[in-house]
Amino acid sequence: MRARFAYGLVAATLFFATELVAADFGSKDGVAPANIDEITEILRQDTYDLELLISFGTSKGGSAGHLALAVRDGVPGDDLVYSANFYADRSDEHASGFYTADLMLGIPKKEYLFKTSSSLADTAAFGLDFGEIYKRSVIGVRVYGVPADEKTAVTDFFQRVNADYHRQAEDTEYHDGEVKYDYMRLNCAKTIGAAFRFGAGYEHLEVTSARLLKRRRIVVAATANIPMEMAMKLIKEWGARGYAMDVVLYKKYDGSTFVDPHDEPPVAFKDLPNRFPSVLSRDFRRDAGEYEDFDNLYAMHLLYSLGRYRVQVNEQTLLLEVKQAKNTKPYAEAVELATAGARSDMENNRRKLLFRSKGKYFWESADNSHLYDFTEDGKRQPSRE
Repeated sequence: MRARFAYGLVAATLFFATELVAADFGSKDGVAPANIDEITEILRQDTYDLELLISFGTSKGGSAGHLALAVRDGVPGDDLVYSANFYADRSDEHASGFYTADLMLGIPKKEYLFKTSSSLADTAAFGLDFGEIYKRSVIGVRVYGVPADEKTAVTDFFQRVNADYHRQAEDTEYHDGEVKYDYMRLNCAKTIGAAFRFGAGYEHLEVTSARLLKRRRIVVAATANIPMEMAMKLIKEWGARGYAMDVVLYKKYDGSTFVDPHDEPPVAFKDLPNRFPSVLSRDFRRDAGEYEDFDNLYAMHLLYSLGRYRVQVNEQTLLLEVKQAKNTKPYAEAVELATAGARSDMENNRRKLLFRSKGKYFWESADNSHLYDFTEDGKRQPSRE
């Protein structure tokens, strides 16, 4: 009898301990996957030099997402992610309780994507500065063959931006007005693009400056830099330079119950939209999974054709796992497929027909976050509609 009681007590203790771990998993300062280092080493076996990190949007409308850049070996055993600090705008609202020490943050990639605590400060933003996959999916475009001096020029530019931010510089080569974060005028897309335009010497890369109508203090959104638009410009530049590329999808973990205390209204991460980041178009106001703009359709097809890995949390083991694609295409072929696929989709949309897209996107119909569907041996399964 005592043995049965003891066994039952142990079983109950293990059950509740497991439930507590699951509840705490994917929350700020909570449990993270135990195999982050192992998965990182698997991905780092490929000798990429840079990784452009395109984060999904988390709003129902106007989901532009976020853009950051990881530089290989920026810290020992990991890449260093450079990401514009949303709260470094010198506003009264963000003067306390937010991390504002730098405009361009430098974050180890393991931390940026997977970890639940920050090396910056307790005021760093969970789901933005670290632990991205608990809030949204991230597409990583890995770039191969980038010269060392180009990487150095880019990182030097980010240090220059921080120095300008600290001294409150105005009217620099890369920005009109004070150097501080601005959602339209000096945002994530502009800082990443400017690093290549003014740092690495990409003379033909277009980095716009959103105009400010001073009488009404209104920013003209049509001239702002948008994350996905900048990503497509950079991918084109890298293709023209002969740099090889592939794509990793870091899929959102759908079970995080964390609620950002600064968000109004408060919504758990698991319930936030997870939308493919749109270019500036009418798709900003369309529902997830219903994009019709050519540039969005092209981006979806292109990133799929370049796809190599999917990284996700196994919901049973709470460990990271990697699935590998076998259909990764060279850039030139991926461009042809993406162009044809986007045109076909637009034509079908014009005819108002129900259709199955010729390509597979980075979304599922329910939440706009495409999941590569592979079996364990890498063969593609039919996608869910």
